[in-house]
Amino acid sequence: MKNRFSLFCCLLTLLAAQAAGAVVKPGIEVLRERNFDILQGKRVGLVTNPSGVDRNLVSTIDILRKAPGVRLVALYGPEHGVRGDIWAGGKVEDAVDARTGLPVFSLYGATRNPTPEMLKGIDVMVYDIQDVGTRSYTFISTLGLVMRACGQLGIPVVVLDRPNPLGGLKVEGCLVEQPYFSFVSQYEIPYLYGLTVGELATMINEEGMNRDQKGDKPHVKCSLTVVPMEGWTRDMLYADTKLPWVLPSPNIPTAEAAKNYPASGLCGELYGFVQVGIGYTLPFGVFAAEWIDADRLKERLDSYDLPGTAFRTIQYKPLSGAFAGKLIYGVQFFFTDYEQACVTLTQFYVMQALAELYPDNKALNPSRKVGLFDKCCGTDKVRTLFARRHKVADITMLWMSGTDSFRKASSKYWLY
Repeated sequence: MKNRFSLFCCLLTLLAAQAAGAVVKPGIEVLRERNFDILQGKRVGLVTNPSGVDRNLVSTIDILRKAPGVRLVALYGPEHGVRGDIWAGGKVEDAVDARTGLPVFSLYGATRNPTPEMLKGIDVMVYDIQDVGTRSYTFISTLGLVMRACGQLGIPVVVLDRPNPLGGLKVEGCLVEQPYFSFVSQYEIPYLYGLTVGELATMINEEGMNRDQKGDKPHVKCSLTVVPMEGWTRDMLYADTKLPWVLPSPNIPTAEAAKNYPASGLCGELYGFVQVGIGYTLPFGVFAAEWIDADRLKERLDSYDLPGTAFRTIQYKPLSGAFAGKLIYGVQFFFTDYEQACVTLTQFYVMQALAELYPDNKALNPSRKVGLFDKCCGTDKVRTLFARRHKVADITMLWMSGTDSFRKASSKYWLY
């Protein structure tokens, strides 16, 4: 019996070691192992940013430039630019890339749709950007508009797949409805959609979702190829992949920030209400303001007994933004059990708690600017319902409506 137990322990240790050493190969590495077969003899355009790297931090730009039989001829810059040097919302200009001498066409400047002139001279378009798994981040909108423009001109699109940092099982948030389609709500999908960027691209292409930026003009389908990852499973968060995290945008410097973004980002759109860590060292990881009693806020949030979510008090001085240089007080949040947590409702519980503690300073008071909040929610119904009493119970059914049907519809596009 003792020997059997020892053997069992050895087996568990071996399995644990294998799991610890498990690696995920992103699409660019898989493509390289295939000797760039689908790009051979082609003039290639590339939509990318600093997050487009292999596990050794070699840029996809450099990999494709050196690939035998492949001719990289143009780069396309989404929000923040190809090199990630443009701050949030800053205009990206057409330019010449200083490192490569290649032309860079802006997809976040005068136009967000690639024009026929921008696409002239390429045989295939490649997309390689690390997604954040949340609908309101603009990279997936850029992807769709690129697919649409290429589809109109008969240019094939190749998506090099990467992990969804939130895993492939978390689906939360209501679907976008008219007239709230926009660059931060491009598709009729939930706020958290539980797909890799390759799976999402396929669903958009096959389900007729790829309309224009306002959701008006008819769907255009493109010739799409997804180069899948190897080793990724749907239950993986980014830390499980063993891949380095390279910030896809300035305010998502870590995989933890990507995980926290959908828990606080909507609240952050209510400018001047509370600080959510932008301009400090904890982007999207806190809720704080000068007028908050941190101990009372934590006590009220703890009383809700939110599954898989914990809070600690914090005080700090932001370095930039509306609260720059001011000592502010609030809570930092942690997901102790990400699977059980309802991530996106965290911010609404904070808004509820603050409304209960400070009735004269509610999140959705009549003077608050709410345009971007509604666009990111994909509807004004969430705001309208929540503003009545600032109670999460009033919006829960609406917020989670459509998630079950989306899970069912999207599962047929799973690659993993």
